[in-house]
Amino acid sequence: MEILGIDIGGSGIKGAPVDINQGILTKDRYRIPTPQPAVPEAVTDVVAEIVKHFKWNGAIGCTFPAIMKHGVAFSAANVDEAWIGTDAQRMIQRKTGDPVKVVNDADAAGIAEMHFGAGRGHNGVVIVLTIGTGIGSAIFVNGHLLPNTELGHLELRGKIGEHRASDKVRSDKDLSWKKWARRLNEYMGHIEFLFSPDLFIVGGGVSKKYDKFLPYLTLETEVVPAQLRNDAGIIGAAMAAQELV
Repeated sequence: MEILGIDIGGSGIKGAPVDINQGILTKDRYRIPTPQPAVPEAVTDVVAEIVKHFKWNGAIGCTFPAIMKHGVAFSAANVDEAWIGTDAQRMIQRKTGDPVKVVNDADAAGIAEMHFGAGRGHNGVVIVLTIGTGIGSAIFVNGHLLPNTELGHLELRGKIGEHRASDKVRSDKDLSWKKWARRLNEYMGHIEFLFSPDLFIVGGGVSKKYDKFLPYLTLETEVVPAQLRNDAGIIGAAMAAQELV
């Protein structure tokens, strides 16, 4: 079964049809830079352009970097604040004419990793962290998602966690991988204390260089890199939309 998955990010919007039974893209990803400012009208126009590119008719799953409740955005991370209170799901449906499901971006990546990636076959409490410009999170208990967790906003040393331990902070402050890993270890240690997970999966852009920081982590919980990398959001979005078929 194929569903179109679209991943909306702060810098790019990308999509591809997904075989949700195998967790693979059936065509090459198509990416368009996120318009600036990333206001609802402009972003949904780009989504419609991606749908048109694939000549798509059918269910669409879409990620969005925000707390999403019944298709409505309740926050706006790396997009314009005009999104807050916007019914993204209805707006994209109106632009495309197709049934649409919109979910939080980290939740989508987590769904994909749990079914086809590093979390496959793992029960108990699994926490997926997507580390890039910010820090997204997804919590699974025996394979069931607790949606819209925002663990990147936990306070650490008087700062929001992602303002101390994201990959953007490492880059902006020109931190060595070892120094940055200490920050990440402290942040993840705080989560470990609060949730007692059985497994951490580290995704996002930083997962491509996991060998540079993973050896410096001293957590009791097992930590593994995500496996689906840049395709996780697209695959997870499509999977989240299978209820529409």
